[in-house]
Amino acid sequence: MARSCSARLHGEAAAFTAALRSLVNNPQFSDVTFVVGREQQPVFAHRCVLACRCQAFRGMLMSHEDPPNSVPPQGPFVMANVQPEVFLAVIEFLYTNSVTLNSHIVLEVLTSSVEYGLQDLCKLCVEFIKDTLNVEQVCEALQAAVTYGQADLQQHCLAFIESYTMAVVRTQGFHELSDTVLARVLRSDHLAADELDLVQAVREWAHVSSAVLERPVPEVAALPVQELRLPLLAPNELAMLESQNQQDLLIPVSCGVPRSFLGTSWGRIGVPTLMSPSGQVDSIAAAWRSHALRRGSGVPSHLCRPRHGTRPRNHHRHLDPHNK
Repeated sequence: MARSCSARLHGEAAAFTAALRSLVNNPQFSDVTFVVGREQQPVFAHRCVLACRCQAFRGMLMSHEDPPNSVPPQGPFVMANVQPEVFLAVIEFLYTNSVTLNSHIVLEVLTSSVEYGLQDLCKLCVEFIKDTLNVEQVCEALQAAVTYGQADLQQHCLAFIESYTMAVVRTQGFHELSDTVLARVLRSDHLAADELDLVQAVREWAHVSSAVLERPVPEVAALPVQELRLPLLAPNELAMLESQNQQDLLIPVSCGVPRSFLGTSWGRIGVPTLMSPSGQVDSIAAAWRSHALRRGSGVPSHLCRPRHGTRPRNHHRHLDPHNK
């Protein structure tokens, strides 16, 4: 008696995918309708496809209160907070396991992929973002990467910002960064910008954030300012910074400390680290102190470390912890 055997054989994948793609937003045989975006655009779909491909849609489409044999409602289900093009990209992925992306929608598709628990779609979005990243989009991509815990995309965006820092800080996306993400950027040693330029970029960001959030400049800028490396600035630049700071108090300052007290006599009398009224280190006073002592004493070592784009200044040799 011949032994039976079995095997799973596959037909042409492209033809199968094309057939399923023809069902995307096709009213024929559709049994569920969505009304999408401000345009209230109808999108037609097939309940069985959505339910078997996505747990979130399965929960949306099932009605636990109806009898088992009843016909579930066809909708329409209102999806007001998503663009039709974005929603259709998600639907395309569910039907075909592929997606058509462009730079205008990819971040929103990434958001939807996270909301719907579609990990494979999330990976495709991340790969597309990495392959097409540009100056105008990188900050928004970084913000999304941090929000959704995409560590690989975070690193990719940070490396891009490090290479094109001065172009990036002029973009609208830079001004829309959250304070925590901006602080993370400013921790980098590899930014291709001088510290004076970074101070100005943070000042412009703070004024935009202050207007949007309706909060004082010192409050919105508290985290990023702690990452500015003011000891790298020359005395004349610090003096200019003090003058600018009187206008908006971007950088916290301690009360009751005469400017003359921040000169060369500081090194002889051993003044402790100054604190602002908010409890933060007075960064400007600490920078003056590093000049007076001709070393970075009392200042966190990373704040004395030149970045990739820092313009050399004569006093930097005194900040080098290896210099004797």
